[in-house]
Amino acid sequence: MDPRSVTLLEFPLVRDRLAGHTSFPPSRRLADALVPEADPVLVARGLDETDQARALLEERPGVGIGSAHDIGPWIERAARGGRLDPAHFLEIAETIEGATRLHAALVEDRRPLLKGLSRELHALPAVRSTLARSFDPVGELLDTASPRLGSLRAAVRIAYDRLRRRLDTLVGSEIAGALQEPIVTLRNGRYVVPVRADAKARVKGIVHDASGSGQTLFIEPLVVVELGNAWREAQLAEHEEVGRILDELSALVAAHAGPLRETLAALARFDLWAAKAQLAADMDGVRAETADRPEVILLSARHPGLTGRVVPIDIRLGDGFTALVVTGPNTGGKTVTLRTLGLLSLMHQAGLHVPAAAGSRLPVFRDVFADIGDEQSIAQSLSTFSGHLRSIIRIVAAAGPGTLVLLDELGAGTDPTEGSALAQALLDHFIRAGSLVAATTHYAELKAYAHTTPGASNAAVEFDLETLSPTYRLTIGLPGGSQAFAIAERLGLPEAIVGDARSRLSDNQRAFEATLAQIRESEGATADALERARAAEAKAADLLRSADEERRRARRERDEAVHRARDEADRIVDEVRAQVAALRRTLERGHVGTPALDEAMAGLEGQLDRLPAAARPAHEAVPAGPRAWRVGERARSRSGGWEGRIAALDRDGSRVTLEAGGMRVSVTIDDLVEALTPEPALAGVRSGNVDAIRLGRARTVPSSLDLRGARVEEALEALDRYLEDGSLAGLDRVTVIHGLGTGALRDAVRSAAAAHPLVKAVRAGERGEGGDGATIVSLG
Repeated sequence: MDPRSVTLLEFPLVRDRLAGHTSFPPSRRLADALVPEADPVLVARGLDETDQARALLEERPGVGIGSAHDIGPWIERAARGGRLDPAHFLEIAETIEGATRLHAALVEDRRPLLKGLSRELHALPAVRSTLARSFDPVGELLDTASPRLGSLRAAVRIAYDRLRRRLDTLVGSEIAGALQEPIVTLRNGRYVVPVRADAKARVKGIVHDASGSGQTLFIEPLVVVELGNAWREAQLAEHEEVGRILDELSALVAAHAGPLRETLAALARFDLWAAKAQLAADMDGVRAETADRPEVILLSARHPGLTGRVVPIDIRLGDGFTALVVTGPNTGGKTVTLRTLGLLSLMHQAGLHVPAAAGSRLPVFRDVFADIGDEQSIAQSLSTFSGHLRSIIRIVAAAGPGTLVLLDELGAGTDPTEGSALAQALLDHFIRAGSLVAATTHYAELKAYAHTTPGASNAAVEFDLETLSPTYRLTIGLPGGSQAFAIAERLGLPEAIVGDARSRLSDNQRAFEATLAQIRESEGATADALERARAAEAKAADLLRSADEERRRARRERDEAVHRARDEADRIVDEVRAQVAALRRTLERGHVGTPALDEAMAGLEGQLDRLPAAARPAHEAVPAGPRAWRVGERARSRSGGWEGRIAALDRDGSRVTLEAGGMRVSVTIDDLVEALTPEPALAGVRSGNVDAIRLGRARTVPSSLDLRGARVEEALEALDRYLEDGSLAGLDRVTVIHGLGTGALRDAVRSAAAAHPLVKAVRAGERGEGGDGATIVSLG
């Protein structure tokens, strides 16, 4: 990026704000070195860092680097073989502690960059435990730092206690009369007493110092010299052991210099990411979408350097036009528009969120160039025009596709006619070069140029003539006016002078201004219509989104209800199956009377009635009128529980003959419902295997056949099929119920059964088996 333009657009001020959010020097240095990137991959990575750190801090505000320090110099000193001070070890221990806590917070995080960073944070338990055992919280070496240190310090204390007790005894009695004061003090690391000069002979010892007046001598009595020597020797031994320990710990740090450097770098990067997140939150910023083509859409954009009440602006560039000419009165916000566009582009490419609304889009520019401000220089003999021109010449040479060019007061500082012509030529050049260019001007000719030139568009900053103050709103598509005459009138310039000034405008100038006014009026109406259309589109999109959400919610609720109903139905069906299996076992063990069978069927009907509506057969869930039954369909008698195939339909359609369980029964058609079990599989149909077909029919053969109410012909036909099915099903004994009646059905049944080739024996039912109203058939 062009460094001069980066400075002109005030990116260093944003960088300073970012550095203010960092917690320690390494991350502050990273913030100071942050620059906009021209590589889309690096830009996306920087934005991802900000996104993930911001999301983490919103979820867990307390996550951070703790009390980490800049331990880089201490790592390098130890790596070179130098000795570290206790304070340095304390900083290293606190940094490792902060890294350990941050690692614990990030290692399970679902965001990839944060999880990846956790792998660069090393807990170093050996270093951490050794330092914890060696130093107290204020950095003093503990007695546990080595096996010898504790005993050496004890020796120092003992020697000191002996020395002080002896000195206290001397001062209190033996030499009290020779002292200036009864005190013990230190001189040159030795304990001495203040002796009057005239009493020097009374105290034998070594003179270590004297007062300024010479009246007091500081003497170490000979009787305590040996005790002082012992104390000093103990101190030296302790000091030597402390030095050895510090050297040993420094070597430990040197041995882990690599992981410590990596940990420090990871802490610095996380703190920078957190600072970017905090800056984004302060500015109420968003991540601008990265456009894949040169197109700028900034919605409700705000310059980060403005304070107080800031009016947001919308800036569009690159969609239908690549040159934007901003016009309007002085102090109306033209230059702020350029600075906002340029600075937000730089922030985006530095991986920072921008103060704008969601939906903003910015491309990744190859370079950003700006010519903003007064370039005159007395020292270099440059006028304002010359200064601007030298900067523009440099930009012209470098501009091209993928660049953003920002020009303030283009063509100013020289003859207006020549300046406007030069400005139009420059805009033409930048359009042809493929740059995106935004320029501010007061020249009316440039307003007409932007209106008539393909690839260019006008933009106006609004001005309130009532309050004589700018509104700072930017309207794209409309040219702005300088409002010089109106402002002069409002400020009190005599009307005659203003009128004279207006009269001095040429007819062409007045016509030109009238044309511009018409353009503003027509484009204003178009802009209003477009805004209304956009609002309607947004409202329609909201309604469509709400309808989609409501439809998804209804579908979700329906699916959940069906799922619950199916689960309940499965449970009830399982219970029914268990009861059917139990009933079948009972039937196989012996005859069950009709009342008992009716009671069991009623219980099963009750279970079926409990089925949820969503899981019931269609005829029960939604009564959609009378069912049209056909011969051959399977059906079930609701009242009797019989289930089988419809063998015949009465002519009037009121009754049907249901072939159920090897017999035929006549039921009303209103009593029929859908069968619970499907048509038995007819295995072997392709090969014509009749036995397999019979086996399929016999799988549900009951242990008894009720023929009551059937005609003799129907009963005998049903009996023959029943005996065949019972034999195939492996039943040893079956019960045929025919009732007493006239005895004709009974006799026919017993004769046919006795003559059947599959029957081994036939007998009348006994007491408890139905008596003479039933026949017991043994199958062979």
